[in-house]
Amino acid sequence: MTTPKEILLRTLEELGKEEFDKFKWYLNQEGVLEDFKSIPKSRLEDANRVNTVDQMVQINGTTNAIKVTEKVLMKMNKIELVRKISRTIKECTGK
Repeated sequence: MTTPKEILLRTLEELGKEEFDKFKWYLNQEGVLEDFKSIPKSRLEDANRVNTVDQMVQINGTTNAIKVTEKVLMKMNKIELVRKISRTIKECTGK
């Protein structure tokens, strides 16, 4: 069974370098993520995709890390990736 962290990692692996840097930029911005906590810049500046997933889960929890990912991807206009996350979660949970 695929775990939520694996879903997040696979999603981030679909981003190119510049897109991934932009994704991390959004994670660092106060207020951009509304009710979710931003991640300090020092924890993200040298973070690879695996480290970024770990930071997202540590700061906001697993369920909220998925919501944060979807929110950031929407801001980046990566709607197909958001749809892919939803499909994968439905396949894994049967819901």
